[in-house]
Amino acid sequence: MTAKPINKYNSSYYHSDEDYYNIIMQEGYHKFHRDFPYTKMWMYNGVFPGPTIEARKDVPILVRWFNNLPNKHLFPVPHTLHGTLDAPDVRTVVHLHGAEVADDSDGYPDAWYTRNYEKTGESFTGKVYKYTNNQYGATLWYHDNAIGITRLNVYAGLAGFYILRDNLEDRLDLPKGKYEIPLMIQDRTFNEDGSLFYPEAQIVDHQASLPVNFGNVATVNGKIWPYLNVEPHKYRFRILNGSNVRDYKLTLSNGASFTQIGTDSALLHHAQTIESFLLEPAERIDVIIDFSQYAGQEILLRDSTGDPVPLGNEGNIMKFKVCLPLSSHDSGEVSELLPYHGIDSSLASIERTIHLNQRGTMHLLNNRMWSDPSTEKPEVDTIEIWHLVNHFFTPHPIHVHLGHFEIIGRKIFTNDDFDENGDYKFDINSLVPPHKYERGLKDTVSAEPLTVTTIVMHLKRTGKYVYNCSIPEYHDNDMMRPLNVTDRFIPIS
Repeated sequence: MTAKPINKYNSSYYHSDEDYYNIIMQEGYHKFHRDFPYTKMWMYNGVFPGPTIEARKDVPILVRWFNNLPNKHLFPVPHTLHGTLDAPDVRTVVHLHGAEVADDSDGYPDAWYTRNYEKTGESFTGKVYKYTNNQYGATLWYHDNAIGITRLNVYAGLAGFYILRDNLEDRLDLPKGKYEIPLMIQDRTFNEDGSLFYPEAQIVDHQASLPVNFGNVATVNGKIWPYLNVEPHKYRFRILNGSNVRDYKLTLSNGASFTQIGTDSALLHHAQTIESFLLEPAERIDVIIDFSQYAGQEILLRDSTGDPVPLGNEGNIMKFKVCLPLSSHDSGEVSELLPYHGIDSSLASIERTIHLNQRGTMHLLNNRMWSDPSTEKPEVDTIEIWHLVNHFFTPHPIHVHLGHFEIIGRKIFTNDDFDENGDYKFDINSLVPPHKYERGLKDTVSAEPLTVTTIVMHLKRTGKYVYNCSIPEYHDNDMMRPLNVTDRFIPIS
């Protein structure tokens, strides 16, 4: 389902050339499988995933997000996490993941609101966010980001695609229309009555110990182990890992390869062939699968990770049935895509070392909690290098709001890699280059276990933003920090 402009809003604040959308968060029922009972969920505009918003580069849109959810949450809500002590159980705020927008439209975790937000009679006015779309075409997604309960709200169903298109992409000979399909992969666990299961938090020493919630069933676009009938034709798939915790190493059962054309935040400079790829939660990839040689065959999209908790049905995600007759001429070869020259790390004005560590049940960044004063205050329009030092035995995907970055490389670290202040002693020649499928503009990166991951970014707006682990069970438990981008000071001569 694609979101359509609802109406134009009569106000001097809104301009007539901006599309205006109403999207309502509401409780409803969704059918994951034809043989399954209906499942109670929270959805945008009554559908799951939420309606796909399609936008154009440099053409702003306005979305009024209504919270019309009930006062009781679908899942138990502990009140020992940051921002939950005296807050209502049901609260929401929408974050457009990967967008470069003003901070008042970014979905700051503390900017949540309830269904009573600006209630007038029986009309809920909601919150209006402006998405300026001043960035490359890419596969973005929107999801809830309310402090302390993001994991619950997203698992309940509050997620949807946002496809940003541009003129460059229009000129390329890429699969379009029915040959272009976004795929949101999520794992879920169900109770016998078809309702969603989410484990309760345990209280340890007055702190909530959040379960790492691995679902045992794969869903794609809200369906359990679905199949897709396809033609012997090239198809473009915009793939999102929308799971809370689980990562996916995706392959095709017949050994066929993918043609990668994009990452989180943009198309690649050149298309490339890959045999498999790993997606951590919130990461996206843009690939083409050529079914032209497989007429009459069935091909499985599989997860080969299986660790630490195997996915049911032998890791199968979905099936492609190459059973439809060819109805149109296939697209041509894909080679050069985006004339992009990369971020020059030699121009970086500062290096920052960010340690991923633990205190009690909390996962932290530089041993600080969300409520501690901001320590990351970049100047606008400057380039920074960040070293993400993961002290855990598991990967942690790190997402930077506002920041589009490139991965310089990684290194398994030892104590000798840090100075007396804990800062990483950067030697670019010692780094292993990023995985082939990670080479491009990104907004979420896998900080691999016991490894330093070095990224370079260019921040282009001022305001109050966030960087966090994109596993919501972790950032709900303080793996999230403020990122305050400040005006650049230029002395008067």
